[in-house]
Amino acid sequence: QVQLVESGGGLVEAGGSLRLSCVASGSISSILVMGWYRQAPGKQREMVATISSTGFINYVDSVEGRFTISRSDVGNAVYLQMNSLKPEDTAVYFCHATGQARGGFSQDWGQGTQVTVSS
Repeated sequence: QVQLVESGGGLVEAGGSLRLSCVASGSISSILVMGWYRQAPGKQREMVATISSTGFINYVDSVEGRFTISRSDVGNAVYLQMNSLKPEDTAVYFCHATGQARGGFSQDWGQGTQVTVSS
C-alpha cells in the first residue's frame, strides 16, 4: 500500500506558475508509475502527466509544453511544474501511483490539492 500526500496548490493569475509536490510513503519499491490527474467541477477526472519508474513520460495534449513532470531519484516523490497557467487548468489535482501487488496492480490516490487560475 502506498500513501500519497499532495501540496503546492493555490490561487494564481493566468500566465503564472505553480509547482505541485507529491510525497509517497509505504510500499515505495512497488511503484511502477506516478502521475497527476485533475478534475474540474462537472467534468471527469483526466490524466495530466505520468512518469514511469524507467523514466517514460506522458502528457495530455492540453498541457504539452507548459507542464513538466519529474520524479525524485529514490522514487518517493513526484513533481509537476506548471507554467503559463490558464483558467481552464483550474481543477483539483490528484497524485496517483500504480504499483505491483499480489494478484494484480494497485491504484493509489492522494487527497487532492486545489489549483485555481484566475483570468
